[in-house]
Amino acid sequence: MEKGKIVIANWKMNPTTQKEAGRLLDSLKEIKKEKEVEIVICPPFPYLNLVKDKFILGAQNCFSENKGAYTGEVSPLMLKDMNCQYVLLGHSERKKHFNETDQSINLKLKAALKARLKPVLCVGEETRDSFDHEGRSVNEMSLIIREQVEKALIDISEERIRDIVFAYEPVWAISTEESDNPCSSDDAMKAALFIRKILTQLYNREVAEKARIIYGGSVKSRNASDYLQEAGMDGVLVGSASLNASEFIKIVEKAGQ
Repeated sequence: MEKGKIVIANWKMNPTTQKEAGRLLDSLKEIKKEKEVEIVICPPFPYLNLVKDKFILGAQNCFSENKGAYTGEVSPLMLKDMNCQYVLLGHSERKKHFNETDQSINLKLKAALKARLKPVLCVGEETRDSFDHEGRSVNEMSLIIREQVEKALIDISEERIRDIVFAYEPVWAISTEESDNPCSSDDAMKAALFIRKILTQLYNREVAEKARIIYGGSVKSRNASDYLQEAGMDGVLVGSASLNASEFIKIVEKAGQ
């Protein structure tokens, strides 16, 4: 495992202008003082150049082929040439809006690894009931997570698995309002332990123990410590809060504690 926590900002399809993106980056200058935290910014593709000389660069997606007649797609080799180090794969929004499947994610994962990118593999269940405290529907959650992890890792060697970051992303917890109760630290910890159990079964205990598992789903400064300290996550994947400089800085600071 790499030293310290990892905090990944997923800007999604925001902001709408380069000027706004530049202002946001300028507001994040203080963040570099957190030497023990690996900070990754995943902007929309048009802003990759803006970020690459300021922070560790990640992309929000890639295709499974390196080149060819695939209008609108971006290849892992292009991302590597742009100095990208990370790429998000299997995000729930890609599955929902673009019909990505476990099979297509597996192909993307292999292509990204071949290009020496570090994939952030997102896995998670859609409904809160599937992660019931009293165990009524735990089997459903287990089946969903197991299926996503196992299918994504088909033909991925033990050597390459070490470059993958696993992001537990319960879909029901994404974009929850302030009044809602997002995923608890206990639930996040259970999911992380279950992912390690799957990795132990697929590979071995050493691989499972060294795997970086992070949490994503309505991460805010007010709950970041719940996942980073209480749940023992190796980091967080931050969505909307990453577009608020002061909020994101607070999250990074909590990761450094």
